[in-house]
Amino acid sequence: MTDSRIPTARLGEDGPEVGVQGLGCMGMSFAYGPADAGESRATLERALELGVTFYDTADAYGAGENERFLAPFFKAHRDEVVIATKFALAIPPGEPTRRVIRNDAPYIRQAVEASLERLDVDVIDLYYMHRRDVNVPIEDTVGVMAELVREGKVKQLGLSEVTATELRAAQAVHPIAAVQSEWSLFSRDIEAQVVPAARELGVTLVPYSPLGRGFLTGSFANADTDLTADDFRRQQPRFTGANAAANAALLEPIRALAEAHGVTAAQIALAWVQQQSRVHDLPVIPIPGTRKPGRVAENTAAVSIVLSDEELALLEPIAAKVAGDRYADMAFASAGRE
Repeated sequence: MTDSRIPTARLGEDGPEVGVQGLGCMGMSFAYGPADAGESRATLERALELGVTFYDTADAYGAGENERFLAPFFKAHRDEVVIATKFALAIPPGEPTRRVIRNDAPYIRQAVEASLERLDVDVIDLYYMHRRDVNVPIEDTVGVMAELVREGKVKQLGLSEVTATELRAAQAVHPIAAVQSEWSLFSRDIEAQVVPAARELGVTLVPYSPLGRGFLTGSFANADTDLTADDFRRQQPRFTGANAAANAALLEPIRALAEAHGVTAAQIALAWVQQQSRVHDLPVIPIPGTRKPGRVAENTAAVSIVLSDEELALLEPIAAKVAGDRYADMAFASAGRE
């Protein structure tokens, strides 16, 4: 694999060209156990060297700490990077570990001002609704988000974990640049309706957890025994107990293709996601998360791996055999609303 800059893709119909692979920054300060700040900063710099220009965070990651952590890097490279952050997961007073979904206008306005301050920027490049509050019409939520665009606080709008119907309703109010949803060899529910709707509407797909939160790489086999007590993955059904054992057995075709190509299992899993752009004929910009510079180089190298139709066919059956849901409460995802 060559150590060159990755190609680009457009973010939305009229948005900027960004690296065809982005960087999920959540784990640098939240969810996946202890992180080394110095190594995380080196990861950000290495990613930019390799052509990764699209950086993903959210106000909910560490109660704003992730945005604060990223701010100096963004300030040093403001003209080179595209910043995506999110609102909707509010922390109730006195309950620091709990999240409540809010899409109401007062909260959105409060959230955007707080994110602008923490990020130390004048405008957010892409502002996502992180999760959908079904008690608030999505037209109302997007209407408020559109006001932020007109006010110059936000450049583009995105939605996370929405259904095709919700995406179309949102698009009728204001252009949506990107939909962020889980998409990997283990999670393919969006292909039935969301992906076709995004293609029809000119919306870019931004897959999060394209490596199955690390499970597809073989970095852990059972969250109960292999991960620290504060690791978010211990709460996800498919990574614990009998589900984890059953799912580990599904990785063999990925390992076999990795050996055949002389690459890692992570690179095969990422190559599959990158190749969905061609399969489904729309821009796909996955955002694998890592805190290690070497992993960024490994991940970006996957964009040059081409899987044949026969190889894609070997990987095709995996998702249908996965045991366990993505979340303990699937109301947190769009699949239950389709």
